[in-house]
Amino acid sequence: MSTISHAAGTPLSGSPLSGVCRLLVRVTAAAGALALLADVIVVFASVIWRYALHAPLDWAEEVARALMVTLVFAGVATSTGRRRHIGVDLFLGWLPDRQRLYVTHASRWVLVLVSAGLSWSAFHLMEAAQAQTTETGLPQLIYVVPVFAGALVMTVAALDHALEGPARVTAGSALCLALAGGVLTLLLGALPDPAAAPAIAMAICFGAGILAGVPIAFTLGLSAMVFFLSQPALPFTFFAQQVAAGIDHFVLLAIPFFLLAGAAMEVNGMSPRLVELIVRGMGRIKGGLGITTVLAMTFFSGISGSKLADVAAVGGVLMPAMRRARQSGEDAAGLFAASAVMAEAIPPCVNLIVLGFVANISIGALFVAGLIPAAILMAMLLVAAAIFGRKVDIDEAYPVRMPMRQLVAGAAVGLVMILMIGRGVVAGIATSTEISAFAVVYAIVVGRLAFRELTWAATVRLFVDVAATSGMLLFIVAAAGSLSYALTLQMIPQHIAGFLVAVGLEHGSWLFLLLTIVMVTIFGAVLEGAPALIIFAPILVPIASQLGYQPLHYGILVVLSMGLGLFSPPIGLGLYATCGICGVQMKDVIVPMAKYLAVIVAGLALLALLPALTLWLPRLMGYGG
Repeated sequence: MSTISHAAGTPLSGSPLSGVCRLLVRVTAAAGALALLADVIVVFASVIWRYALHAPLDWAEEVARALMVTLVFAGVATSTGRRRHIGVDLFLGWLPDRQRLYVTHASRWVLVLVSAGLSWSAFHLMEAAQAQTTETGLPQLIYVVPVFAGALVMTVAALDHALEGPARVTAGSALCLALAGGVLTLLLGALPDPAAAPAIAMAICFGAGILAGVPIAFTLGLSAMVFFLSQPALPFTFFAQQVAAGIDHFVLLAIPFFLLAGAAMEVNGMSPRLVELIVRGMGRIKGGLGITTVLAMTFFSGISGSKLADVAAVGGVLMPAMRRARQSGEDAAGLFAASAVMAEAIPPCVNLIVLGFVANISIGALFVAGLIPAAILMAMLLVAAAIFGRKVDIDEAYPVRMPMRQLVAGAAVGLVMILMIGRGVVAGIATSTEISAFAVVYAIVVGRLAFRELTWAATVRLFVDVAATSGMLLFIVAAAGSLSYALTLQMIPQHIAGFLVAVGLEHGSWLFLLLTIVMVTIFGAVLEGAPALIIFAPILVPIASQLGYQPLHYGILVVLSMGLGLFSPPIGLGLYATCGICGVQMKDVIVPMAKYLAVIVAGLALLALLPALTLWLPRLMGYGG
């Protein structure tokens, strides 16, 4: 998966910690990969033992959750060492070069502060948990030690990054950050209402972090950490406790598992075969490659579970063919991004899983409810692609072609996997996490046997890379969980919800719906989908129900709106990633993408006005709604 690098520019000099950092990152990379492998084995075995042998493994879920905590914090430590974190650097472009260099370096020090604060908090939490055990008698430390160890490596890696470059910039940026902290402390101390200080400090840190291009996970973490530091009534151990609690949920394991299954399909040859088959079948018709893009994004959304992973998988295979066929890279990037918004409603989308978890909605029902809306948006995008596209010379796109028998075999093997996922979740045979574990085993074992392209070395790299990516993504969820706890204590979501309810009651529920769509679109652009869902969905979904909206209908609208924000200019994180994958500049994509965004907005309006389009299939399948 391509991400937006936090660093801007090339470091001018090395750090004395570089050797230690590289060693620690190798250790965490191996630990994350082993934790991911062990988690797949544990979940897969627990399903076999429960359904086939009728002997449930009582300890399996607790061990799987502990392994996930290990996976996340080993993975995020690896990503920190590799400098792969998602952030928004749009606003940095407004600064002169000299000031931008100092701001960029100051944001590196923010990573050091957050990582060190998390290490300190986790150390004290580890002391408090020494005598505690889980429900099955396992030591509570299995959930805490990985947090401390991962945060410690993150601190070293972040410090290594911060010490790179000229000493003048390194020291000057640290001094500026310290002065900013001192000024903020003095201002908060002078407030007439001291009780408001934690919320104000949290808001200032969040806004400053976004503007400075600090990676989103660390912006969230900084905001939460400052809240706990400025709230004397709460022990600082709550910071690490809430970060760990944010990802200590069995259902979230579906995220790394689906990422692993999708990546395995790419490496073992399923994905390239499928895309080449589609291009060769569709390329000769007008808009054929655009239609291929939409169909491929639809297909991959049923595999990887992550929209950024979808774009990476499809774009990595399809963009070379588009360049060979002399298609517009900017137009292709716009269509990729719009298709990714559409794909937010296709199971097993990560945000559908997160929404079901935080809002207490059946994940299976959400999976079914998203199918018709996704089909409508897909049809609209296919029409747009056909209208605005052109024919392709297949000989240019694929000068060397794979035999048709191999292409059909690859598509068939991939289709079986899609049917397995869909049938298993919809029929309630197993949970989304359990199905995703089966998808991993299928993609690796069957793909290896069918195509023999997945070597042992490639398999190891696969687990290492997915563990790092999963850690990076789930650390956003963890940090958002900590911030969500702070926001809840301050009653901020409730205040926003109260305002929206008042608007809905006074001016009609339609205005509530419109305002929430706009709000979640904005937050989806800045926070990425999962953190915004964690913060706002538990508040907004019950209110929508009170105002007469069905949770399934409202939930699908919210998820699609978050996707619209994520892949929309000027600050959508997903659009940045898409442009990076397609090798284009976002400023060049805005105009070509406008027509596809208009299609998505029109489709979203249609779904909002006609709830039956979303609710018909879930009711037919017996979910109510």
